[in-house]
Amino acid sequence: MDPKVAREAPAGQFGRALEGFGVNLLVTDVARTVAFLSDVLTMKVHRADGDFAVLEHEGEVFQLHGDHTYHDNPLPQLIPESGVRGSGIELRLYGLDPDACEARAKNGGYIILRTSLDRPHGLRECYLLDPNGYCWVPSVSAND
Repeated sequence: MDPKVAREAPAGQFGRALEGFGVNLLVTDVARTVAFLSDVLTMKVHRADGDFAVLEHEGEVFQLHGDHTYHDNPLPQLIPESGVRGSGIELRLYGLDPDACEARAKNGGYIILRTSLDRPHGLRECYLLDPNGYCWVPSVSAND
């Protein structure tokens, strides 16, 4: 996506520019989640306000919407009042140093679900929870 469109385009123009596969996460607090994604996972922030954010990792665009923006959408009624969101999904970021992400998460007081280690499937990875409980897995090729 053209970075200018991601940063500046009105909603309709931005929506029409999206292609391929997209991820949109519903979050309780857009600013807190943007802080996690940019500070810990080093995502590039194209735009962010109290309702909506557009971030990018390695050319892949991620969107965040505040819960309050989904007032006429049926999805929020499926979200539990308490507990973690996204149970059973791992949001994987390949080519992102898990040790560095883990250190930044620890520094920021975020939950480290699994510390960085080499896994049998050939990746070094860690499991980090963002402020909403979504599980992010930065990983790189493991040292064999």
